[in-house]
Amino acid sequence: MQPNHQPQEASRYSARYGSSRKTIAILEAICAVIFWGGSFIATKVALRDVSPVTVVWLRFAIGVAILGMAVRLRRQISVPAGRDIGYFALLGFLGITFHQWLQSTGLKTAQATTTAWIVATTPIFIAALGWLVLKERLRWVQASGILLAAIGVLMVVTRGDLTSLSAGRFGTEGDFLVLVSALNWAVFSILSRRGLRKFPATQMMLFVMGFGWLFTSLLFFAGPGLREITRLSLPGWLGVGFLGIFCSGLAYIFWYDALQVLPVAQAGAFVYLEPFITLVVAAVVLGEIVTLASLVGGGVILLGVWMVQRS
Repeated sequence: MQPNHQPQEASRYSARYGSSRKTIAILEAICAVIFWGGSFIATKVALRDVSPVTVVWLRFAIGVAILGMAVRLRRQISVPAGRDIGYFALLGFLGITFHQWLQSTGLKTAQATTTAWIVATTPIFIAALGWLVLKERLRWVQASGILLAAIGVLMVVTRGDLTSLSAGRFGTEGDFLVLVSALNWAVFSILSRRGLRKFPATQMMLFVMGFGWLFTSLLFFAGPGLREITRLSLPGWLGVGFLGIFCSGLAYIFWYDALQVLPVAQAGAFVYLEPFITLVVAAVVLGEIVTLASLVGGGVILLGVWMVQRS
């Protein structure tokens, strides 16, 4: 009678399979962060040819198509109930139409690197809103992190010249719009919690992105319309294609896939890489100068975010 090795073999297979899934999830998270880190540069390239609303409309037309295919392949297609339609419409307006208008318009005058540092403060706004609106507990370490991140933002937008604040100067107009977009995304994230408990993440993002694209279509056809698309050069099309395929399509799929395998804290750690990716790509593609104030201010922002997010 041969010894029974099946339990041990099954255990080894399970361990190998689990390890493989985790490795894939880590790679997906890294890819998503790289794509999002390059999104600000791609947007600035596309904005050389067309208006912000055209960039947003094209980007999410592509994104909706890719997410739609993913949802269909995963057999997650279902028609939302009547009460959910209004909910998705609100999220679509806040998270897609309004949010992307703020960032795209802001990037006309804001540097890509500055934008990435400011967007990194979103967890700060989420924690602050959770405390103010949801009455969530805010420990002194988190409060200190919020203050620290605010100082970092001021260092970044003033290029290290904090005395300019006394003259009423807060960076560029674009810097301010990007800061508002970070606050807006925090509101969107808090409102999204209910839906993410009820719907698969990819399916929910399809509905949200679809409504956002429809709202953007109203602005697009009432404004520049299809005629402006002919102004896109090859670099402009490459920028729009990167935004649509990789940033609005694949990145969301990869990120939510990773969250199904990795602990939230571990996946969230990869987001810290995003500003540095933007910094390097912006320097290479756009020729943006890396300043000491940007690095120090960005480091202070990330330290503040870490203090807020740590267990």
